[in-house]
Amino acid sequence: MTDTHTGPGNRELLLVAETVAREKSIEKDQVLEAMEQAIQKAGRSKYGYEHDIRAKIDRKTGEITLVRCQEVVEELENPATQLTLEEAQVIDPNLKVGDVITEPLPPIDFGRVAAQTAKQVIFQKVRDAERHRQYEEYKDRVGEVVSGIVKRVEFGNIFIELGKAEALLRRDEMIPRENIRVGDRVRAYIYDVREEPRGAQIFVSRTRPEFMAKLFMQEVPEIYDGIIEIKTVARDPGSRAKIAVTSSDPSIDPVGSCVGMRGSRVQAVVSELQGEKIDIIPWSANPATFIVNALAPAEVAKVVVDEASQRIDVVVPDEQLSLAIGRRGQNVRLASILSGWKIDILTEAQESERRTEEVNLRSKTFVEALDVDEMIAHLLIAEGFAKIEEVAYIDLKELSSIEGFDVDLATELQSRAKTYLEAQEQHLTKRIKELKLAKDLTSLEGLDLEALVTLGEKNIKTLDDLADLAADELLELLPEARLTEEKAQEIIMAARAHWFEAEKESTES
Repeated sequence: MTDTHTGPGNRELLLVAETVAREKSIEKDQVLEAMEQAIQKAGRSKYGYEHDIRAKIDRKTGEITLVRCQEVVEELENPATQLTLEEAQVIDPNLKVGDVITEPLPPIDFGRVAAQTAKQVIFQKVRDAERHRQYEEYKDRVGEVVSGIVKRVEFGNIFIELGKAEALLRRDEMIPRENIRVGDRVRAYIYDVREEPRGAQIFVSRTRPEFMAKLFMQEVPEIYDGIIEIKTVARDPGSRAKIAVTSSDPSIDPVGSCVGMRGSRVQAVVSELQGEKIDIIPWSANPATFIVNALAPAEVAKVVVDEASQRIDVVVPDEQLSLAIGRRGQNVRLASILSGWKIDILTEAQESERRTEEVNLRSKTFVEALDVDEMIAHLLIAEGFAKIEEVAYIDLKELSSIEGFDVDLATELQSRAKTYLEAQEQHLTKRIKELKLAKDLTSLEGLDLEALVTLGEKNIKTLDDLADLAADELLELLPEARLTEEKAQEIIMAARAHWFEAEKESTES
């Protein structure tokens, strides 16, 4: 055929394609496609870039075919790549609109042209294929610990060679004061793999809690086998960490297993983490017990748990206060992260003072709201009553069973409590009208009248005003509501719901 160029060079193309494919661990077909693109580029360079020129390499013989393609159209827009139906039917009466005519092109010396042009395209394609292969290989390895050699350091960021791939250890994912040099072997945790225009990006970390958990898994066979479970980890990278463990086998001590004979297992992890001190803590489903364990080595006298707001007051002897808090608050901060609870550390004297204040405040509330003397108020407090609502809606029998109370007194107290609450509701409703709070804000679930008035007085008067807040700002505005961070986040997201609905409607329209 006049449109082909064959010879030893063509068979060499197949040989080159095979060699490159084998060396780079990619498909031979991908290399040949890259060569075809290079030949097409060379053809367009000779015959004009406006033409639709296509090349094909025979996969068995290496024979190269070069043709110019034109599409049959009703209305001509580009004469270089199109042909009218009338012109096409002069060539072949059976042609119709949409068909493509191929015209063989004279041979050109592809030996040098293909070798030079193809080299760039092939290398680019090979790089792309290699990057995609790296992404495919590592995308499912997020969560693994890998080991590699430091290849280079750029602006404090470390590039680690992992065989045929490269991982990035950013400066903020390195242990503080860690001195890593080119040529060092480094272990790190894969936390993300992305396919970006520059290729697969493998992001690794040495500061994340998961890295420590994985190191313990490598050192402690019982964790690997699933007998011991790491429940949670809290780290101050390079300084101190706490790790909570539990065992499914009562005969196995999870803390002892993680420490190892003479501390060998924990020491191996400490060495890898540049001397980071590690407290291994037995996990407990009981938050109070768990937090007492988490605050070790400090001794705890007692705890007061507030489950509604995920808050716990921990009372320690005066001499244990600094140990419980830790240097710069480190001990209590890590215990809080570990448990997921907000922890307040108090000395016994501070707790006594706080309790006295709370009792006096509650007593004052009961005296004023129920119009009773302090003795009755203190009796209610001693029985665990904290709010007027509790008096108003408790079972009458239960209220009258308090020592010193009878049915008449209990009935009168409930009546007064309900009257007080009704008056409060009317007052708060009136105040909401005075503050001119928007209807969409007042109808939002999760906020009572008192909270709405507090927000209004702090100039949060519409749903958008509330939606603009962050959860921590809402908690700051409503300290008396004793909301959890999760509840505050729920309220904020509910306030923002109309934004997303408006966005959706705008997209659909």
